Amino acid sequence: MSALRAWGAALALTLALALALTLALTGAPAVAGPQPDEILDDPALEARARALSADLRCLVCRNESIDESNADLARDMRLLVRERLVEGDSDAEVLAFVVDRYGEFVLLRPTSEGANVILWVSAPAMLLLALIAAGVYLRRREGAPEIGADDLSEDERARLEALLRDRG
Repeated sequence: MSALRAWGAALALTLALALALTLALTGAPAVAGPQPDEILDDPALEARARALSADLRCLVCRNESIDESNADLARDMRLLVRERLVEGDSDAEVLAFVVDRYGEFVLLRPTSEGANVILWVSAPAMLLLALIAAGVYLRRREGAPEIGADDLSEDERARLEALLRDRG
């Protein structure tokens, strides 16, 4: 009976921990994105700022946009984007300004020009090279002579038969 009680206690503890973890993870989510004091009064400018922010990488969080991040640097970048839009910059000018300031790594979708051409071309080129290498390997293997019992010399054949007799 004590084993049953121990099992029941372990099950209750596991359920309690699972419940606590579920409540902790689904509780109040972390606040991310533009804060109320960042949002522009002009809805058109705010929409443009949101679109631009979605394409800019948070340099702290790496694979989050500055719109999704709650890092201080992401907030500064969101404010910078909005400041440039209020000054009358076009979307391209805002992106160029941010890239000049932080580098091309800040773009979530890198450009396909300049040194990035190597990145865009290398994956398909490597796939093509792998397919060619596999084809060459298969053709060579197909044309290779098959090694079998017919290729044994008389001495090797006699020794093989002796080994098979001793084994059987």
